[in-house]
Amino acid sequence: MSSIGLILILGLYVSILFYIAHWAEKRSNSKWTTNPYIYSFSLAVYCTAWTYYGSIGVAAQSGLSYLPIYLGPIIIIPTWMIILKRIVRISRVNKISSIADFISLRYGNSRFLGALVTLVCIFGILPYIALQLKSISDTFNIVTNTQSSSNIFSDTTTYVCIALALFASYYGTKYVDASEKRHGIVTAVAMESILKLVFFLIIGIYVTYFVFDGFDDIYAKAALLDNFDKKNTIGGLTEGINWFFLCVLSMFAIFLLPRQFHTAIVENNKETHIRTAIWIFPLYLLLFNIFVFPIAWGGNILFEGQGLNADTYSLLIPQFFNNNVLTVLVFLGGFSAAISMIIVSSISLSTMLSNNLLIPYGFVGSLENSSQKKNNKRILNSRKIAIFSLIILAYFIYRFFVLDYSLVSIGLVSFVVIAQLAPAFFGALFWKRGSKKGAVTGIILGFLVCFYTLLLPYAIGITSSSSTFIQEGPWAIEILKPFQLFGLDYLEPIQHAFFWSLLLNSMSYLAVSVGFKGNYRERNYAEMFVDIDKYITNHENAFVWKGTAYISDIQKVLRRFLGEERTERALNIFNLKYSIDKNITTADARFIKFAENLLTGHIGTASAKILISSVIKEDKISLPEVLRILEESKENIIINKKLTDTSNELKKITDQLKNANQELINKDIQKDEFLDTVTHELRTPITAIRAATEILHDDDDEIPNELRKQFLKSIISESDRLNRLIDKILDLEKFETGKHKIYLSKNNISKTIKNTIDSVRQLINNKNITIIFNAASEETKAFYDEERIIQVVHNLVSNAIKFCPTTDGEITITVTENTKDIAVRVHNNGKGIKVEEFEPIFDKFYQSRNQNVKKPIGSGLGLAICKQIIEHHKGSIWVESTEGNGATFIFTLPNYNTTENQQR
Repeated sequence: MSSIGLILILGLYVSILFYIAHWAEKRSNSKWTTNPYIYSFSLAVYCTAWTYYGSIGVAAQSGLSYLPIYLGPIIIIPTWMIILKRIVRISRVNKISSIADFISLRYGNSRFLGALVTLVCIFGILPYIALQLKSISDTFNIVTNTQSSSNIFSDTTTYVCIALALFASYYGTKYVDASEKRHGIVTAVAMESILKLVFFLIIGIYVTYFVFDGFDDIYAKAALLDNFDKKNTIGGLTEGINWFFLCVLSMFAIFLLPRQFHTAIVENNKETHIRTAIWIFPLYLLLFNIFVFPIAWGGNILFEGQGLNADTYSLLIPQFFNNNVLTVLVFLGGFSAAISMIIVSSISLSTMLSNNLLIPYGFVGSLENSSQKKNNKRILNSRKIAIFSLIILAYFIYRFFVLDYSLVSIGLVSFVVIAQLAPAFFGALFWKRGSKKGAVTGIILGFLVCFYTLLLPYAIGITSSSSTFIQEGPWAIEILKPFQLFGLDYLEPIQHAFFWSLLLNSMSYLAVSVGFKGNYRERNYAEMFVDIDKYITNHENAFVWKGTAYISDIQKVLRRFLGEERTERALNIFNLKYSIDKNITTADARFIKFAENLLTGHIGTASAKILISSVIKEDKISLPEVLRILEESKENIIINKKLTDTSNELKKITDQLKNANQELINKDIQKDEFLDTVTHELRTPITAIRAATEILHDDDDEIPNELRKQFLKSIISESDRLNRLIDKILDLEKFETGKHKIYLSKNNISKTIKNTIDSVRQLINNKNITIIFNAASEETKAFYDEERIIQVVHNLVSNAIKFCPTTDGEITITVTENTKDIAVRVHNNGKGIKVEEFEPIFDKFYQSRNQNVKKPIGSGLGLAICKQIIEHHKGSIWVESTEGNGATFIFTLPNYNTTENQQR
């Protein structure tokens, strides 16, 4: 493919990334940019060009040795729910924006330690950024069939560097507060992670199933190559130990690499996102490694004896078969893997360089008397310059130093360098005795051992036969040979350096921390870090400080960085949180810590401490006094928690009593309504009976026979009505108290409904109502108490008659059946029922006002009894309606697998 064509494709691709980042920044609160999946995929910045190209090279040359780098993170990831959550909480409450801030704050807010961590990170990461640039250059030349140019201006990587520097400096420095979330960068990185995985899977499928005939075919052909069996086994004890150390090394890397700390900690929006990450990220790594073996050994088969760079097999194979589209896609995947690492690493390193070196050791004094606008501009410019400087420095390392090593080898060197932070980092989380002196000693000694056993030999050249230093050791002292220190000769160079450097680092950290106690500030932060769960809500309470400080002086410092409005808003929040009178002029320990946190995101923990210390007078505190204050703080927190729990419990009990009281009031009201209704319903037929009886008694001789029959008929009718009402009340009482029994038998619901319709047929005809009965089949069997279901259907049909219009009335009854239950629907075309009546219509004595009569007819007990009957059958009953379209009463009966006449 032509260089111009590929450059145009790259330009379009980078433009799309700019657009995605811009779109995400504009929608920073959208679910599309703050969801757990974006967070989880952004963690795949771990998979750089090393994963995309280097793993294939390792697999091709040494078989399974590429696996430990991915097994380590997969093994350690389940602990994220504890360890990563703790780190996120500590970082959030302290406004931490980098791993340098994290470590330096834990050990007494040490400026020197923050600078040391920054230098270690820069020293470890810059060469690896240079290798990412080299991968872009080399793969560009492969795709375009060109040679690398010695002229900077004709080298495509030059312009890629400039574009990346612009992108990272613009979107990485949009906020003065470095702890702010960069949704644009994170979303763009997440999209790149998805694309590089998709492109890698495509080339894997292509090689496995189109170039070859599946995994078996590749394995069978690769097995014929030299040393195949030897390369593709873990080996004996020696190889197992090497694997173990690589797994541990990668476990540390997933926490300590600046880019991983930034994406996993600084850019974490919610702790709950970790739950998604602990399954997506391992799955991502597993998917990425499925096709490493087929591509690597497929390349060995196709290019046997040609001496090609195995790292680039994923490009060479589709190019060999003239598949230009796939070649470009693979190149874009590798390009994504490289630039996402470069962008995130440069942003995180620039934050450390600015907040832990340039500001605290450079122009922190000049920030004290400048305006907010000037300070913010100066801080942002320092970070932009840092980003440009780091990327350009990496570019010059790539251009002018001979980097003959593979991606994996340089990547592992970076891992070993960064691993020197492990004892101080994990000690900060779990060990209160860890001190600044111990951390500094451990990191320096560990780095020196790393330099001696790894960096210096790599600089000289591992394969250099003329180097007596590597072959014989300094001054020909064999036990000091850098790759076989003290006679340890069974570890590979990376594992060997990792073992000795971390051993000395850890031992120094432990010994110095135990031998030399840290100051009160270190012990204070040790408590706050290790016991973060206790102090998460009121962490300012745990900060120990004694001295003289005035709020007005601290406010002036805050205004120079936050501005007037944000400072006032922050102070109001603080006063509300701790119920502090705004007229108080002196500042306490809580306010000092609060102010330092506000500044930390802007200028780092060390510089924040320097600026606040410049306007306050602190008294020295002895270590026993610190412990006493912390103990009191713990007790206060425990007491406050107990008071809060007691208050919540009392509130809960109060609410329960209030609800119970309301229920009693409602029951009392229902009782009164019940008595009123029953009295009214009983009085009506009794009054009618009494009136007719008195007339017959007083004027028996004068009453005509026809009239006498009418009065007697009325007495019988009202007596029947009275009897029915009493039966209903008794029925309802039995159902509610559980005294009523249901006798189940196997019946045909269609037949039951037809018989019920026949019993009211005359009434239906008298009202000129049309009734339609639709059944799924002539015989729909179910187990139910037929007498009670007849009562339900009779009630629903009677209600439907009442609700039907005076003309063109229509009632439709439908029966449907499924595997779970049968459903009976009784619909009328009347006025319908209001939504607010759907539930109360089944209450005792409730009567709808939408009947077609002025005064409601009936006792109001029918539907209440229907509900009890259906529920005793383990069914449901409800109403559906829209005003003007009639009402539909539906009840269901389960398809019971019971014997006939089963009593319940």
